[in-house]
Amino acid sequence: MTFLEMLILAIVQGVTEFLPISSSGHLILVPFLTGSEDQGPMIDIAVHVGSLLAIIVYFFRDAMGLARGGLSTVGIGHAPEQRRLFWWIVLGTIPAVLFGLTIKLGWMNSTIESWFGLVIENDDLLGALRFTDLIAVNLIVYGILLGLADRFGRSVKNFEDMSWKDGLLVGIAQAFALIPGTSRSGVTMTMARVLGYKRVEAARFSFLLSIPAVAGAGILIVPDLLAADTSLLRDAIITGALTFVAAFATMMFLMNFLRKASMMVFVVYRVAMGVLLLWMF
Repeated sequence: MTFLEMLILAIVQGVTEFLPISSSGHLILVPFLTGSEDQGPMIDIAVHVGSLLAIIVYFFRDAMGLARGGLSTVGIGHAPEQRRLFWWIVLGTIPAVLFGLTIKLGWMNSTIESWFGLVIENDDLLGALRFTDLIAVNLIVYGILLGLADRFGRSVKNFEDMSWKDGLLVGIAQAFALIPGTSRSGVTMTMARVLGYKRVEAARFSFLLSIPAVAGAGILIVPDLLAADTSLLRDAIITGALTFVAAFATMMFLMNFLRKASMMVFVVYRVAMGVLLLWMF
């Protein structure tokens, strides 16, 4: 990959990971719009890891609180409140893990092939789902759901008010983000708004819930990284580092924006982009 291609991917990921407009959908569309080759799953994961580091740095106090909660579960330290939140985050991660394993191991490939008429080569379900029509429809459908949730959801809860039911429901919503065009931040913020979380707190909840999910995705490609050639490994590291910078700046913007405005601008963008893609392709 050229440096320009890595920079474009980093900016696309850094901006769209935290805005509820589907980072994976945009990453998949980059080759369509620029004429470059698909960057492949390893680079996709690398940019997500860059985003993860931005979350940890921006929400350092919250991340350390969750870490203390995790340590207290094994008898190191005493942090009952953080321990409770830690376990609700873990609970919220389970649906995405189960869904991810189902995809990776191909447990439902034959069923999905018969339902949707797909041809899944080499048990690569996500590869089979990387087509523009699906991205466009998901942009529109989940964009409308985000708008409805933001318009009618009550704003009464903070992250500290999370219950095990809230963690599980938002976790189930997060599992759907494995399908391109859905948006992990968008679908989790949608569910959080339905459950009554304030806009800023819905974003905070969404970002903290992404830490184990993205970290787990990064761990899954360790064998691929070890087997990768030097040039691909270098590209992954550089792109991830560039993504960190773009993601941190975008997160600062979004958290300030949500204190003053609604999510309607993102809803309009998603619907307009989805319609445009259906017309173009």
